[in-house]
Amino acid sequence: MDRFNAMRAFTRIVELGGFGKAADSLHMPRASVTILIKQLEAHLGAQLLLRTTRQVTPTLDGQAYYLRCVSLLNDLDDTESVFSTVAKAPEGVLRVDMPSGFGRLILMPALPEFTDCYPGLEMEVGMSDRPVDLIREGFDCVIRGGQPLDHSLVARPLAQMRQVVCASRAYLERHGTPLTIEALTRHKVIEYFSTTTNKRYGLEFILEGRAQEVSLPKTLATNSADGYLAACCAGYGLVQTPYYHVAEPLRRGELVEVLGHCTQPRLPLTALYPAHRQMSRRVRVFVDWLVQMCARPGLLDKATAGRAG
Repeated sequence: MDRFNAMRAFTRIVELGGFGKAADSLHMPRASVTILIKQLEAHLGAQLLLRTTRQVTPTLDGQAYYLRCVSLLNDLDDTESVFSTVAKAPEGVLRVDMPSGFGRLILMPALPEFTDCYPGLEMEVGMSDRPVDLIREGFDCVIRGGQPLDHSLVARPLAQMRQVVCASRAYLERHGTPLTIEALTRHKVIEYFSTTTNKRYGLEFILEGRAQEVSLPKTLATNSADGYLAACCAGYGLVQTPYYHVAEPLRRGELVEVLGHCTQPRLPLTALYPAHRQMSRRVRVFVDWLVQMCARPGLLDKATAGRAG
């Protein structure tokens, strides 16, 4: 039995939740993966996985063995990188996930410069607004806006993004343009809600030195950043969002920024990755590049935006 490949196959099954997905990610036949796991369980004298028709989950022994395997495999990768060209040019698959708007508008246009520098890396980029389970779903790194909720992950700050409040031109023609926070009482807000925490997000301003939410009525709420923007363009009310997400609609005049003179809290942008990936060469070069990219003037925080007068 090839114990190295058996350990790799086992960890991928735990992370992806199935033999087929693990086999695909390792570019191996499913039958070969099945044989490796049978040999591994026989060698250890313990059942590592519970198999049902719907999913595969680790047993208690399997969970303990998984943690040791992850540590050993990462140590092996890092040790080999010291004595190979991988130390200068990392290779392999790098799986990352990020909000769809950030991926489409910010990362993808800039990503070729990263992949050109590291041609040995194969990128797998997920774009979603839902929180992902990095371990179970096999991601090396995720990019998220807002305060990090999972304190078991390593958090690398990328930026403090400027937010803007805006609405469609048609909405402002019907309801008027608010010039003060007090004038918001005559307006409606589109809410963004988290499916994980069910937290609701409306409009926040810095008042008396701290962030305070302004309570407004709503007619629509969504858990999608793209849906949030679409609802705003459709005239359902006011939204508060990172500037980069509405830069083009503002430039085209589809949306209008309001209350730009009122101080709004910055939104943190963070790269998150499991502690056991902290020394991964692939993750380090990617996150270092993200930090440099997000620091470029005008990328996430352009100074000019269309405002209602």
